[in-house]
Amino acid sequence: MADLTRLTAAETAARIAAGEVSAVEVAQAHLDRITEVDGKVHAFLHVDADGALNAAKAVDERRAKGDKLGPLAGVPLALKDVFTTEGVPTTCGSKILEGWLPPYDATVTRRLKEAGVVILGKTNMDEFAMGSSTENSAYGPTGNPWDLARIPGGSGGGSAAALAAFEAPLAIGTDTGGSIRQPASVTGTVGVKPTYGGVSRYGLVAFSSSLDQGGPCARTVLDAALLHEAIAGHDPRDSTSIDAPVPDVVAAARNADVRGMRVGVVKEFAGPQYQAGVSQRFDEAVELLRELGAEVVEISCPNFDYAMPAYYLIAPSEASSNLARFDAMRYGLRVGDNGERSAEEVMSLTREAGFGPEVKRRIMLGTYALSSGYYDAYYGQAQKVRTLIARDFDAAFAQVDVLVSPTTPTTAFPIGERADDPMAMYLADLCTIPSNMAGNAAMSLPCGLAPEDGLPVGLQIIAPTMADDRLYRVGAAVEAAYLDRWGAPLLDRAPVL
Repeated sequence: MADLTRLTAAETAARIAAGEVSAVEVAQAHLDRITEVDGKVHAFLHVDADGALNAAKAVDERRAKGDKLGPLAGVPLALKDVFTTEGVPTTCGSKILEGWLPPYDATVTRRLKEAGVVILGKTNMDEFAMGSSTENSAYGPTGNPWDLARIPGGSGGGSAAALAAFEAPLAIGTDTGGSIRQPASVTGTVGVKPTYGGVSRYGLVAFSSSLDQGGPCARTVLDAALLHEAIAGHDPRDSTSIDAPVPDVVAAARNADVRGMRVGVVKEFAGPQYQAGVSQRFDEAVELLRELGAEVVEISCPNFDYAMPAYYLIAPSEASSNLARFDAMRYGLRVGDNGERSAEEVMSLTREAGFGPEVKRRIMLGTYALSSGYYDAYYGQAQKVRTLIARDFDAAFAQVDVLVSPTTPTTAFPIGERADDPMAMYLADLCTIPSNMAGNAAMSLPCGLAPEDGLPVGLQIIAPTMADDRLYRVGAAVEAAYLDRWGAPLLDRAPVL
């Protein structure tokens, strides 16, 4: 059954639906693969083997009864450990939540279960989604299946690595400043940040509430579209959820035609900070879009240059507020409660022991930015920049249908290389942050390997809000052209673990 792990999600679902293989056999094949390779990759923090096999068995039983099932019924999935899952550990990569068993499912988790998707377990991540490398996990880093000594991106490196290591055909991530797209780029997979509010945040443990967005991760554009369709839609439990029909992303992924579309190349996403091989592969992708019939024009978005500094005021500010709930009084870790210390002392000791260095850094930054006398100078000004970025997008989309750029300035860097240089680490999200600031939809998909190191390069596609279907239309066309050119999926070139 080892070959079952190499199928796409769509192929897996088709085989299960045709009765060629059972959902239990598919789940077991992926659990066996996890047992075989995850000791090296460390994509998972918790593998729920019993839960996965029981869910797969339920799919098989429903199919035997003749029940109508969804298009992904029986397909395995790796779930980022930031979504609450009833009765299954949810740690957010932090010691402060070690051993916590949520009493409820996140809306995304519930919709996956309702769709018959088989959840294999919870994936590793930077603590509370704060990072670009998955090195900030309290449970150790994840390796990139292309080179285990390199990072798989972050904060959702575990989900991306699970895909690239063929431990799961589907995964869920979250994207606050690029945490779906950047891992997809450096692992040669597909990752989508839906329009903000397009996928419910209920049960998604918050980092930065105005930026966080859950979304699909997969090995193909069609698989991502099928997963997007399963998890998207209005949720009355989430006040930021958009009460509007979900764009037909699956039809767009099957369309795969860019003829007549106008594609904008963002002028500001270029310069000496971009690795030569990344720029080369991006230029080739732009030329490919021309060959496919798209009109390519250069677009200037001058305020994008200020997106990163503004982001690193807004996100830490919201994080300092959101993480105040971890006070040792209600759930999670409690340190120093000997009956003699005050609640304040216990809270201080718990937060000191439970939070890692990056989380503490961002809490301190955010608390400072929100403090009396500094709010208007820092947080308020950052929000004004956010408005200017949104206006840049509006002006750009008045001229073009989508924007394109490299997803990240470099390929995967070695584990530990930027651990002591936060600014260098933050630059990994240089191209992805503007979409979070404005709430736009964006996708990363592979566009080749950098010639200097043989590692994956990602092409980013950005669409207007609630035009998520454009991502899939363009992405599917590019993917099909590359597949025809390469003769096999890019991941077939990755070293076999």
